Amino acid sequence: MAKSRRLSNALALAVLALLFERPMHPYEMAATLRHRNKEESIRLNYGALYTVVEQLQKRGYIIPRETVREGRYPERTIYAITEAGDAELHDWLRELISTPTKEYLQFEAGLALLPVLPPDEVTALLAERLQHLDDELTRLQASFEVAAAHDVAALFLVESDYRRVLLEAERDWVADLIRRVADQTLGGLDTWRAFQAERRANQNQPARPTTTGPAEPEQEE
Repeated sequence: MAKSRRLSNALALAVLALLFERPMHPYEMAATLRHRNKEESIRLNYGALYTVVEQLQKRGYIIPRETVREGRYPERTIYAITEAGDAELHDWLRELISTPTKEYLQFEAGLALLPVLPPDEVTALLAERLQHLDDELTRLQASFEVAAAHDVAALFLVESDYRRVLLEAERDWVADLIRRVADQTLGGLDTWRAFQAERRANQNQPARPTTTGPAEPEQEE
């Protein structure tokens, strides 16, 4: 069973991993992550980074090592990982690699609520998604070619390779779903179309008059 962590932001894990290499200040952390293209896998922005650094320091996982000033730049605090931070980094990383967890993906949420939209519109939207997936796969392939030209070892591309496999699997699945809707082999399609037809019919009906106050009492003759 996955361990419940008070700090679960993947950016915090990345900061610990960077400080496991050597002490750094936050600007160097961000620059290193961007240089290594890790923002493709870990959401990165400066505001969140400084918040994460504060949280890690509060929990005793990192400590300020020294404050330096370089040229006209403002003072920067260099942080180092503590023994507790080292233990948390290794425990957290082992858990991520060994134990699958349920991730609530936005596309999966959209699929769960698919009947809200008409089948023909869904087919068009899926075709649009298919094009985005193809574009992303093309971009990813170009990045692999650049990495190969610079002799980047496969070890440093494993997360990109994993993403490529996921994208290819999703692309094939989406293409198959489009086909099943088009050739009427998707189970429940008739129910879906009937539901949409009923909704359209109800929307086209004139509104019924409603009273805005209590009914008046009948007059005695």
